[in-house]
Amino acid sequence: MRKIITITLNPALDKSIVIHGLVPEKKLRCSDAVLEPGGGGINVTRAIHKLGGASRAMYLAGGYTGEKFTELIKAEKIQYKVFPIKEDTRENFIAVDANTNLQYRFGMEGPKVAEEEWMAILEAVQKEQDLEFIVASGSLPPGVPLDFFGRLAKIAKDKNAKLVIDTSGEPLKQAVAEGIFLCKPNLGELSNLMGGERLKPEEVVTAARTIIEKGGCEIMAVSMGADGAMLITATEHYAVKAPKVEVNSTVGAGDSMLAGMLMGMAHHEWGMRDVLCYGVAAGTSATMGHGTELCNLETTKRIFEQLRH
Repeated sequence: MRKIITITLNPALDKSIVIHGLVPEKKLRCSDAVLEPGGGGINVTRAIHKLGGASRAMYLAGGYTGEKFTELIKAEKIQYKVFPIKEDTRENFIAVDANTNLQYRFGMEGPKVAEEEWMAILEAVQKEQDLEFIVASGSLPPGVPLDFFGRLAKIAKDKNAKLVIDTSGEPLKQAVAEGIFLCKPNLGELSNLMGGERLKPEEVVTAARTIIEKGGCEIMAVSMGADGAMLITATEHYAVKAPKVEVNSTVGAGDSMLAGMLMGMAHHEWGMRDVLCYGVAAGTSATMGHGTELCNLETTKRIFEQLRH
């Protein structure tokens, strides 16, 4: 498999609980908390590992929560390189109401990161050899400049590596302005890239190709929730609708989708339609799990065979 690294600047120690009825002003009894390492790039690496591939996670971590985070990473036996920071790694909280099967997600902002701390990741990427894919996914914590992914794009070009970006807002705009290999916006994020007016599904291909033709990216994968996703290049476009399944958790579904697409490109070297089908299959598989379990290999394979025929 071709060499992949993932970058996570704002990882989170995810805590998931199950309760029976979410009501205010009362002490609520809940299940024991399940702790898992989370954050965009971390989840992509974890999902690639679950799908039988390998990538190396590079991430910032600090404090007691950072130590616990790395302990959980080690337990999953994935490759990693941690870059220490002074402040504590953030925590996210997920509560599932078993009475309604509704999920409540609480995301913290994250620690303030010093310049020498975030610069250390850029310097490390610059030293990497034989990179095929660099995946930068998730939000930027306080202290990291909005053009971080744009700076990363310059390094990727110098190293002839394919940069994959999954973020939103100004950091996404900065990356696209520099030019990247693949970006994975949702419909709202693509609308924002195009100026803010809400796009209709039938306008996605035209909008994506406008960005592609300007050199913003080579491939765009647009996630559309239960409606599945679209993949657009300068000459091809495909749409795959997600199958109807019982949704238990949406945490990490987008990261699992991206991991599936990377497996299709880096490991199997499939055509673009199969790459999209495998991505949607992995993302759908993730929604069938609980908490931040991410995708399951056997379920992903089964859904993939349904989608590709």
